[in-house]
Amino acid sequence: MKYKCFKYSLNDHIAHVILSRGDELNTMIKDFWTELPNLIDEISDEGQARVILISAEGKHFTAGMDLGNFTDSELAEKNKHQGLQNEAIYRLTKDLQYSFSSLEKSRIPVIVAINGACVGGGVDMISACDIRYATKDAFFCIQETNLGLVADVGTLQRLPKLIPEGIVRELALTGRKLRADEAEKFGLISEIFDDQESMLNHAMDMAREIASKSPLAISGIKEVINYSRDHSVDESLNYVALWNAAMKYEDDLKETFIAKMEKREEKFEGLKKKGKYFKN
Repeated sequence: MKYKCFKYSLNDHIAHVILSRGDELNTMIKDFWTELPNLIDEISDEGQARVILISAEGKHFTAGMDLGNFTDSELAEKNKHQGLQNEAIYRLTKDLQYSFSSLEKSRIPVIVAINGACVGGGVDMISACDIRYATKDAFFCIQETNLGLVADVGTLQRLPKLIPEGIVRELALTGRKLRADEAEKFGLISEIFDDQESMLNHAMDMAREIASKSPLAISGIKEVINYSRDHSVDESLNYVALWNAAMKYEDDLKETFIAKMEKREEKFEGLKKKGKYFKN
């Protein structure tokens, strides 16, 4: 399938998704909001990939949402039922939110490599990923504040779970830029690199490392961490006990021990393709 906003490849169980509108600063046009969740859901459902790596072409990761695509919304009809219009806008916002929630809900980990500007919707996007790397020239900005808007597709919900809440409040209330070195200090990104090439090489190495592990275990780790973020310690301990009791890791444990004895790399089965049990 051809995409307007992305390039996609799958090699060695690593799905590489590239924002491909570098000449337009990878702005998030209408197609972006449908292409991204469709692509991520497909990768997750197929079960062939074990890691998703997201990067971008061009000087900047993304300049955020292309507001020109939304100002003349068909929803804003004159002399129409205001309640129905507002309900439609609510549903549209929920759809936009899922475009990034798809990254969080994916069965497999998502690594994102950020270069240059990552503003507006870009912050919403990277906040839903599992591991973040950045070049030294990268910066982050909750741009919605500077436009007179409240960020509503994930930043204000996920960012306080990643960095101190006081810093999030400062960034959200002022709309100032967060430099790469600050982002690393606060824990938003894991490591800074001099250039995009070295960052991508490292990100790909990490993707290969993750892809070499048991896909069943990796999927479970992501599931349990996400659950624990949103629940109490006691609830989360109960959840992981139930999860591990249900998953049956015996085959992968056996493969690990045999591989170590035979002094070879482990060969794990991948996640099963998600079935489509209901047809329209």
